[in-house]
Amino acid sequence: MIKTHQVIRASIIGLGTDEDSLTRAIVTRAEIDMMKVRGEYFNMHKSSLDNAVIGDTSGHYKNFLMTLLGAKI
Repeated sequence: MIKTHQVIRASIIGLGTDEDSLTRAIVTRAEIDMMKVRGEYFNMHKSSLDNAVIGDTSGHYKNFLMTLLGAKI
């Protein structure tokens, strides 16, 4: 099984960058870890992380964060 750090290294080593592979590796890992963070946030604050981000951000920044959280925008 290829680990995330190996995919990242392979994406950046040598001439040029495999941007698709690099982006996929980082975003996929972020999504996996974010599920844990969402659960912990809800357990501690009794409200969703999505609602917290939506309530405190706007525009492209909000959309960017919501995309990383895995929300449909």
